Parts: sequence; C-alpha cells; structure tokens
Amino acid sequence: MINAPLAERMRPTKLDEYVGQAHLAGKDGIFRKFISNQIIPSIILWGPPGVGKTTLASLLAAEIKRPFFSLSAIHAGVKDVREIIDRAKTPDLLRNGSPLLFIDEIHRFSKSQQDSLLGAVERGWITLIGATTENPSFEVIPALLSRCQVYTLEEHTHEDLILLLKRAITTDPLLATLNIELIETDALLRFSGGDARKLLNALEMFVSSQSDQESVRITNDAVAESIQSNMPRYDKTGEQHYDIISAFIKSVRGSDPHAAVYWLARMIAGGEDPLFIARRLLILASEDIGNANPNALLLAQSTFQAVHSLGMPEARIPLSQCTIYLAASAKSNSSYLAIDRALALVRETGDLPVPLALRNAPTKLMKNLNYGQGYLYSHDYPHNFVAQEFLPEGIQGTSLIAFGNSAREQELKQNTDRRWGTKYNG
Repeated sequence: MINAPLAERMRPTKLDEYVGQAHLAGKDGIFRKFISNQIIPSIILWGPPGVGKTTLASLLAAEIKRPFFSLSAIHAGVKDVREIIDRAKTPDLLRNGSPLLFIDEIHRFSKSQQDSLLGAVERGWITLIGATTENPSFEVIPALLSRCQVYTLEEHTHEDLILLLKRAITTDPLLATLNIELIETDALLRFSGGDARKLLNALEMFVSSQSDQESVRITNDAVAESIQSNMPRYDKTGEQHYDIISAFIKSVRGSDPHAAVYWLARMIAGGEDPLFIARRLLILASEDIGNANPNALLLAQSTFQAVHSLGMPEARIPLSQCTIYLAASAKSNSSYLAIDRALALVRETGDLPVPLALRNAPTKLMKNLNYGQGYLYSHDYPHNFVAQEFLPEGIQGTSLIAFGNSAREQELKQNTDRRWGTKYNG
C-alpha cells in the first residue's frame, strides 16, 4: 500500500473520514439515511473531477455491506456489464440486497451499453451508481435516468482542500515520517483546480522533488517551480485544460482562424474529448456569432453530430472545418446580451400578468373572462404585421436587444424599426 499514490493511500475507509459534500455525506445528509435504513436506490453522482464520486460509492457499499462491482465506461463494454449482472443476480449475492455496480464516467457509455443496464436495474439484480462529470439530462438515456436519483456533488471548498493537505502530511505513513512544514498553500490549490486527487498528487510530486532536503518547506514559489518543471504536456482535467480551451474560445471570438486551429490541434494532440470541443463550438456559434451569421449554429450542430458519429481520428476534420468557419465569420453577441437583459428584467419585475389579448382561451369560461379578446391576427393585415402590445403592463416599450453592426443584423434592425418605429429605441 505504501507504493500506491498518495491520493489512493488517503482514500477514506469509512464515511466519517470523508471530506466535503456535507449535503450528502454529512451528519444530516441523505446518504446517512440510506445507511441507517440499509436501503439505497440507483443513483447518478454528478460533479467535477476529484470531488469524491468513486470514494462515496465504495463507502456506501462498505457501510451497508453489499457486494461492490466497479467498471470504467472508458474501458468496459456490453460484455463486461452482462458478466457482472450474471454474477450479481446469483442467490448468494442477492441474499442481503442487490449488489452495487459502480460505473465511472457513465456518460461515455453508448445508448446500447446503457440499455444493457435497464433490465437488471428494473428487476433489482443490481443497484446502479453512475458517476459523471457531464449533465446526466443530456448524457444518460431517459429510460435509465428515470430509474435513478441524481445527486450533485459540489466542488471542494478552500477549507476542504486545506484539511486534506494537513491530514495527508500528518497521517500518511510515508509523509508523516518526514519533516514537512506547510507554509503557503496557494500554489498547490491553484494547480489542483479544486480536484482533491490532483491536490494530493501535486503534494506528493513536490515532496518527492525535495527528497534530498532534511526538511520540506512548502511555499508558493517552490511549489510553482517544481510542478511546472514536471507537469504533463496537457492535462484534460487540470489548469492547462482550462487555459487552452480559453485560448481556443478567445481565438475564435477574436476572428483568428490560424490561432484557433492551432489551439484545436493542441487539444486533439492532448487527447481532449472531441465532444467537449464540439459543445464549445455550439456555444460559440450562438454566443459570439448569433444572427450575424445564423448558418454558424447550423454548421456547429452538424459538426457535433458528425463528431458523435465518426469518433477520432476522423472527427478532427469536421472540428477543423467548423473552427475555421466560426473564426472567420462575422461576429455578434447581441443574442447573448439580450437574453441576459431579459432574465435580469424578469428577476426585477417578477411574474407580470400576461395581457388578456395574448392569453390562450380554450374554454368558454376563459372566453367569458375576455381571454384572447382584442388580439389581432398578424396575417390578416398588409405585410403580415399590425402594431399591438406584446409586453406586460409596466415594461411596455422596454428595449432588450442591441443589434450588432453586421449586415445581417442591420437588416433585422431595419425590419424591426420599419414595423415598430421608435417604440423600442429608448
């Protein structure tokens, strides 16, 4: 065990040792109730890397004394799932309740792989615990998601991470034998990005680099120098991941296709999930281009579908095509700003009543209450337009959209001004 990585050596063996996620594992957390009642439903644990999803699953199994099987969706297939289900449904294992099957990164399972779990979950042969860093509403099939309860894990707080550092230094069988002085922590916390596993790995890396010293003094400058010289070229969950995707986004937004395709290549060469890149392109197409070029969103959606269908390495080609197109396209953030202004107005004004003329009137009673009365059907008028009020009383005439200067958006502005005159020019 002493040869295992520090993060593994520090993995808690009981729930009382678990750090963070008080809403789940704390004194009044729902998982405490599961353990007390010896009943656990199938669940999905959703949260960023390194917040304890795998640890929490194994601790639940240990606390309620259930058999525990674990698979990684990166390496496992339908055959592996079926083999575990066949083992799990034997009478000996089912005697004290269904075994727990933990699937890490369940969002990487295809539809057919997720389908293979349905029957076993329904029949109670297994209790599924899935872990994902992606929104399960989008990545887990509806049939499986409806049979699971979703629990969100939060990023570790500053206090959580400091506690983990101090605990490792004082209780780890190896580190506790060394003379370690924890003077500054900012650099370690920054390199970890809130990921407990990365934090402990960074601590271990730094301590190992100081093995020729009589004492280990942990300072920000010393940690930064040590870790930067030993960092991997690209870490998909670390600080460099966020720096490079930030450079990619800003290059596309800044209309530099040469730089954008370079940062794309950096991500691809580093093994980044191509669907993650495709999602960022979808967001860019609306947030930074929008109605300046509506075709950008269509291409980004087609690119996402192509990447999903092709996989790597072929997916690099549509990713490159879309990146270059979006970077070279006209830009506008007017749609992005407009919805944020509208949401701010909703928060400020609350649930204003819908004008009677705009209300739906499917019943006689509603018609008697004047629902829909006074509404003018636009297509009955010249050019399919007639001026009438569509906003609630109190915010009438409020302008929410500032059209950009691109040719397409100026055309939209001209159409709007021609119809509404100066109503929304305030």
